[in-house]
This record gives sequence, C-alpha cells and structure tokens, in this order.
Amino acid sequence: MANFTEEEIEERVAILKKLKSLLEIQRNKFKEYLLVLEKQENSIENEDSNAIFEHTELEKDVVKNISNLQKVIVPMAELYKSSNNGKSLESDENISVIQNDLNKLQEKVLIQNEKNRILLKSHMSKIKVQMENFKNPYSNVKNVYGNKVSTGAFVEVNA
Repeated sequence: MANFTEEEIEERVAILKKLKSLLEIQRNKFKEYLLVLEKQENSIENEDSNAIFEHTELEKDVVKNISNLQKVIVPMAELYKSSNNGKSLESDENISVIQNDLNKLQEKVLIQNEKNRILLKSHMSKIKVQMENFKNPYSNVKNVYGNKVSTGAFVEVNA
C-alpha cells in the first residue's frame, strides 16, 4: 500500500464527498422524474391535456437537471479514479450503494416512460378515429353567408 501525504488524503476525501453528494442529488432527481412520469400516466388515462402538457414541461426541466448533473459527475468520477490510483468507484461501498440505486431508478424511469408513450399513442389513435368519424352537421346546409348575392359594381351619384 502506498503512503499518502495528509494533503493527498484530504483531497481524496473531499473529492469523494463531493462525488457522493452529486450522486445523491442525481438520485433525488431521478426519483422526482419517476414521480412526474407516474403523475403523467394518470393524466393520460384521464385524458387531461392541460396536465399532460404541464407534466411534459416538468419532465423537460428534470431531464435537463439530470443531464447537467451528469456533466459534472463524469469528470468528478474520473478525478476520483485518477487520484485513487485507478480504482473504480465501486470500490467505495457508499458510492456503490448510491450507484445501484441510480441504476434501479433509471430502469424504472425507462419502463414508466415507455408505458406513458404507449398510452399516449393509444389515446392519439383513438382521437384520430374520432376526428375521422366526425361529421359536420352544417356541411350541406345553405346559410346566409354561403349564398352568393350579386351586387352592383358601380354606384351612380346624382348631384
């Protein structure tokens, strides 16, 4: 085992703490994303288009946050690995637990996302069929605005 200076140990501990903190934040964001997707499923089933739109906007924000976090986590993981003589994150038990939770949450998110997509497609196809079967009750009715009335092109003014 290599001997490390106090400064190197403190640096590694700081990197590990920061990385653990970022992973916990990411785990919470995935939980938030899963909750949004579950609520979105209910909105789809209830055909609440306003709620679906709101959930979609929330989903975009959460995904953006997760993406931004990932941009920070990847370099931190590399920094940890390089400062730890090439050891992977899995060697740290706390990080490994968080990473496993993240993987499980990510799988749940993917499953829920696919479920919502299938529900949306189903509802969209039902709406298309309804629209195709919709008959305009006024299509054959003549109305005042539809009749052509001849009007004069010139106006005679007597003075």
